[in-house]
Amino acid sequence: MGESKNAGIIGVGSAVPDKVLSNADLEKIVDTSDEWIRNMTGIVERRIASEGEAASDYAVRASHVALERAGLAVADIDLIIVATITGDMPFPATASIVQNKLGAQCPAFDLSAGCSGWVYSLATAHAFITSGTYKNVLVIGVDLLTRITNWTDRSTCVLFGDAAAAAIMAPVEPGYGMLCFELGSDGSGAELLCAPDGGSARELTHEGLDAHRNKLVMEGREVFKFAVKIQGDATERVLAKCGLTPEDVDLVVPHQANVRIIDSAVNRLGMPREKFFVNLDRYGNTSAASIGLALDEAIQAGKVKKGNVIVLVGFGAGLTWAAGLMKWAY
Repeated sequence: MGESKNAGIIGVGSAVPDKVLSNADLEKIVDTSDEWIRNMTGIVERRIASEGEAASDYAVRASHVALERAGLAVADIDLIIVATITGDMPFPATASIVQNKLGAQCPAFDLSAGCSGWVYSLATAHAFITSGTYKNVLVIGVDLLTRITNWTDRSTCVLFGDAAAAAIMAPVEPGYGMLCFELGSDGSGAELLCAPDGGSARELTHEGLDAHRNKLVMEGREVFKFAVKIQGDATERVLAKCGLTPEDVDLVVPHQANVRIIDSAVNRLGMPREKFFVNLDRYGNTSAASIGLALDEAIQAGKVKKGNVIVLVGFGAGLTWAAGLMKWAY
């Protein structure tokens, strides 16, 4: 296939459920208020997948859009990587299910890095392409987080929504594409954001089900402190790796978790607020889909032009973090 020194995104697509769950809707099922949610998170509404729908369904929809925009057919895909923590089943990999639904003939695997997963997957795809192993890699971030949300926990149930985002990674012209990555993990914080029961460490029991220990559990204050620090750190590190400064950046697409976390990065980096793309008010935290969904909307809104320097930055369960810097190729 030959070695390529440059790989980048050549097409992006996303898919979200039709059903909207507003803050006013949440007021009816849990002790919260629209004002509190807006002030504390910046979220106004989120999307909820319908009964009978799976992560793979949204992954496939997003993939078809990405392929069309990249001008490629399913037969052109050489590898599928799906970043998710809410796959269709504990196993097999959701990527294999997506591969079958698409009708693709290629290897496929899942990657688990929480909300950092999409950028982790872009880095993985980049390595496969620049080594000459594969040419066109389909990278999908998808999570139906509402399926693992504890709707009795007022501190977490207001945060999450469902979505999928897909990107086609492929060789691009010299000087363009993904230029630098900053990936990290601190497993000492694993229990700060997790689903405690249902794995090999602690099997699922009736008692665990009654206590919602198979659902998402988060130490919100600790995760918030981690996120505020690491988002700025990761952005500064990826810029340093590329020999760039915040002034060189045209757009930052951050993980859409909390507007206060995004504002902290704005202040730390000293960048204009309008350089940060934000859509969490309409979707909430969609985990592995978050950054790709925001990038897709930024592209469709005309905020991305060829040659733009773009930083993608996220953080999530693990605890993990990931930043990628790219020069937009089309």
